[in-house]
Amino acid sequence: MKQIEFLLNGNPICVENPTPDCTLLDWLRETRNLTGTKEGCNEGDCGACTIMVTDRDGTRALNSCILFLPQLHGKAVRTVEGLRGPEGETHPVQDAMVAHHGSQCGFCTPGFVMSMATAQHCGQEADDDTLAGNLCRCTGYAPIIRAAKDVGQTPSPAWMADDLSLLQQNAIESDTVARPKSSDALATWYEKHPTATLIGGATDVGLWVTKQLRDLGSIAFLNGALDLKEIHKTENGLQIGAAATMTDVLNAVKPLYPSFAEMLRRFASLQIRNAATLGGNIANGSPIGDSPPALIALGASLHLRKGQTRRTILLEDFFLEYGKQDRAPGEFVEAITIPHQPDALRCYKLSKRFDQDISAICGCFSILIAEGRVSAARIAFGGMAGTPCRATHVENALLNQPWNAETIATAKAAFTKDYTPLSDMRASAEYRIMSAQNMLERYFSESMGLPTDIHEVSA
Repeated sequence: MKQIEFLLNGNPICVENPTPDCTLLDWLRETRNLTGTKEGCNEGDCGACTIMVTDRDGTRALNSCILFLPQLHGKAVRTVEGLRGPEGETHPVQDAMVAHHGSQCGFCTPGFVMSMATAQHCGQEADDDTLAGNLCRCTGYAPIIRAAKDVGQTPSPAWMADDLSLLQQNAIESDTVARPKSSDALATWYEKHPTATLIGGATDVGLWVTKQLRDLGSIAFLNGALDLKEIHKTENGLQIGAAATMTDVLNAVKPLYPSFAEMLRRFASLQIRNAATLGGNIANGSPIGDSPPALIALGASLHLRKGQTRRTILLEDFFLEYGKQDRAPGEFVEAITIPHQPDALRCYKLSKRFDQDISAICGCFSILIAEGRVSAARIAFGGMAGTPCRATHVENALLNQPWNAETIATAKAAFTKDYTPLSDMRASAEYRIMSAQNMLERYFSESMGLPTDIHEVSA
C-alpha cells in the first residue's frame, strides 16, 4: 500500500508509503508530535491510548496502540488534541472532568476523556460499559463516573462533525500489502499469497508487533471488504460475516440469544469489541476464545473459502487440536451461520475480573426439555482442553432423561470423561472441573426459576 488518506482532527492527511505494521499510537507521537495520546500497556488493556474513529459505520472508540495505519484509510481520527473548538473552546467532557476533579496524575485522563467524548457523540450513557476499558490508578473512578453522568445529556459540539467527503480515497496497493474491497478480491489475492497475515481488527495481531516484535510479511487488511462485515437473516439462520465486529455481533444476537450477548458485553472492553472481529476470534484457534463455545452450543456452521471454492463445516469440526485448525493455506473464514432455533442458550464465563478479562473457563449450554425430559442437549466449553469442544459424555448422560436433580447429579460425574484440563495461572485442573459441574447445576437452577444472579447476595 503506497498511500493512505484519512482525516486527523478534521484535517486531510495523506501518508505516502506507510509502514504497514506501524501503529497509529507510534505515528501520532513520533511523527505528528501529538503526545496527548499515551502509551500505557501497549496491548489494548488500559485505554490510555484511546482515540475516536469515524467511518461509514459510525463513530467508535478504539485503542491506537494496536491499530495499524493502513486500517485508517478513508476514516476520520480524533485525538485529545482535536477536542477543542475552532476558537479554543474546551469540550464539555473536558469541563466536566475539571469540575468533578476527575484527574490527578493525568496520565490516563486523555483516554478517559476520549472514551467519554465518543460516548457523548454517539448518545451512549452506559458509563460502566463505556469506561470498562480505561484504567486509572490514582484518582479513583467515582469522580470520573460523576463527570460522565454530568455530561451525558449534553449535546456533542458541532465542531466534532467530520466530513469524510474531503478524502479522495485513492489507495494504491502493493504486491505485499493489500486492502481488498470485497471477499472476491480477498479470495483472489490470498490464493496468490497463502502465507500472508490477514488482519481484521488487529486486537490479536497488534500484540505480535508491539510485544513479540514479529515481522508480519505480506498483509491483507480486511476492513475494506464491506461484504465481510454484513449480518443478515437467511433461510438457514443468522449469517454473520467474518469481519463483523464483536460490537455488531453483540447487537445482532441480543434479541435472539440474550445470554450470548451478555457474555459478549464482558468480551474485553468497548474499544476492543469495536475492533475485534468474529472471524478473527474463531480463526486464531485460541482454546479460551469466548465466542466459539457459544456458537458450538448453538450448532453454528463455518463457511470457508479458497479462491472460488467454498465449503461449509460445523464449527466444532474446525478445531482439530491445539494450534491446528481445519483450514488450508490460502483459505479463509468467510462467514458464520447460527441456525434458527428456540433460545435455550445460557453462557457462563468465569474469570478473575468480571469485566475485560480472559476466561479461566467459559461454559455454554443449550438444553431443550419436552414433556419433562431432555430432548436435545449441546454443551461446549473453552478453557477445558486444547481447543473449544463439546461435552459429549455429559450430553449423553442428559438425553432422554427426566429433567431433575438426580439426572443433573449423574451428568456432572461425566465431565471427567469429556475433559482433562490443565492447571495454569488462571485456574487449577480441579477447579475447572468443579466449576464446569457447577455451571450445569446453575443452568438447571435457572430453568427451575431459582435465583442464580452472582451479582446479588442474600442472607
